[in-house]
Amino acid sequence: MTGLEPDTRDWLTKTGFVIRDDALWREALTHGSTGEARDYQRLEFLGDRVLGLTIADWLYSRSDGAEGDLAQRLNALVSRQMCATRARAIAAPPHIRLGKQARDDGAADSDNVLGDVMEALLGAQFLEAGFDATKTLIHTIWRDAVEGRAGTAKHPKSALQEWAAGNRRKSPSYKVVDTHGPDHARLYTVQVSIPNVGEVEATASGKQDAETKAARLFMEKFG
Repeated sequence: MTGLEPDTRDWLTKTGFVIRDDALWREALTHGSTGEARDYQRLEFLGDRVLGLTIADWLYSRSDGAEGDLAQRLNALVSRQMCATRARAIAAPPHIRLGKQARDDGAADSDNVLGDVMEALLGAQFLEAGFDATKTLIHTIWRDAVEGRAGTAKHPKSALQEWAAGNRRKSPSYKVVDTHGPDHARLYTVQVSIPNVGEVEATASGKQDAETKAARLFMEKFG
């Protein structure tokens, strides 16, 4: 079967996606756990680049901020967590095609899966409708995030690094101390430590996210 379910087609159309090739959109919503020959990974690769360029152009055109400030906001706005939040905002979870075990394990609400699917959908939109249409759709889906404060605060890892330098301490050291969970919902526990100050552990669905969370908790405890 290569077609789309009627409710999925209706949802895609109402969200603003352009549907011409049903098989492409089915691929964009298909997780590897289904065992099908084509899943969303290639489209995710493409959508990630389209999203990054669109948000970078958007930030550049609406702000005269320094390169560092723009990069900080860009990283926050294209992060896996943000993509997952956008996927939830457009009600994507019920339409993701998962294997039974992955669905039972809660993959439909995994930041990893939802973030990837959001990028895959943008990749499919780019192939179906071109860059301008995809850019317009990203502006619609991301508008409240871009116009809000996402990424405006200093990144916790940068803040911790500066705190350590300002207090004549050694640089913070991060290490993964545990990983567990299925591949689509892998959890990482990271420890951050500064000699003669202390250490903190945090767990999240990605190594970078766990490091960020640990840095924030460290600052809350010792900063």
